[in-house]
Amino acid sequence: MASRKEGTGSAATSSSSTTGAAGKGKGKGGSGDSAVKQVQIDGLVVLKIIKHYQEEGQGTEVVQGVLLGLVVEDRLEITNCFPFPQHTEDDADFDEVQYQMEMMRSLRHVNIDHLHVGWYQSTYYGSFVTRALLDSQFSYQHAIEESVVLIYDPIKTAQGSLSLKAYRLTPKLMEVCKEKDFSPEALKKGNITFEHMFEEVPIVIKNSHLINVLMWELEKKSAVADKHELLSLASSNHLGKTLQLLMDRVDEMSQDIVKYNTYMRNTSKQQQQKHQYQQRRQQENMQRQSRGEPPLPEEDLSKLFKPHQPPARMDSLLIAGQINTYCQNIKEFTAQNLGKLFMAQALQEYNN
Repeated sequence: MASRKEGTGSAATSSSSTTGAAGKGKGKGGSGDSAVKQVQIDGLVVLKIIKHYQEEGQGTEVVQGVLLGLVVEDRLEITNCFPFPQHTEDDADFDEVQYQMEMMRSLRHVNIDHLHVGWYQSTYYGSFVTRALLDSQFSYQHAIEESVVLIYDPIKTAQGSLSLKAYRLTPKLMEVCKEKDFSPEALKKGNITFEHMFEEVPIVIKNSHLINVLMWELEKKSAVADKHELLSLASSNHLGKTLQLLMDRVDEMSQDIVKYNTYMRNTSKQQQQKHQYQQRRQQENMQRQSRGEPPLPEEDLSKLFKPHQPPARMDSLLIAGQINTYCQNIKEFTAQNLGKLFMAQALQEYNN
């Protein structure tokens, strides 16, 4: 999947020529804190994303695709999409950028919205806060300001509620990514924390009146017997799996903390050695001065004591962001289960 995500970023760069076209429908607020305040998705796009995962997604395998649409004032309308084809590393001659350009050219010929407005990706139990996603979204958002990434969680959707969320990089993180300086000092100066990395954009799913009528007819014909599963009090393995992934991320965070403590100890030890060296040097110069000898020449301490490299701060922020996502998922899941338990308790007391 790494090669595909790298191709995604390059495709965003190559599609920068469509930025002006995508912004034609934009009225105002292009240079504000956030260019997009709402994402409107056609129901057909949602079905295409779900179908893409059902056909090609297996287990932890991630599926990705391109979002097409237009921008109207501060609303991003997603009207179409197409998937990235599955291919192996043996397909060295496959050019994803050329594939995307040919797809958009073909859609334009049949008078379908072909403007690049972002991309989508499936996730496995909410595990999507990664460096690869950050780099890909930065490439898209740098080329096309209104770009978003849609995260589809098929496992959570199978529990009975559609899980589809839209994210963008915050303006603060965009500035840091443009400078390509992820040092602790730069992140501290930009006030970048795991809460200030991604911003969620509200999603509205829109269908035509004919589709709404069709869904109403299908709802009347649907079997009522299947709906009782939503009220089941049994807890599935979703909570256990999410807790296991949360524990793994906490272990990674504890390892990063150990690395940081080791760095601080080594830095403190080096500072003591540097101070002792300077004191010995000063005493030796005083002795030479008392003997009438010239003092020793100044030496570059940075060459004698090379500074230790601080641990990567961005990786820790991404792990913290992923931990926060797991906690939010657990909070939502447990809230639903607690609601069902209280409802079952009230029904039982009423019957008794």
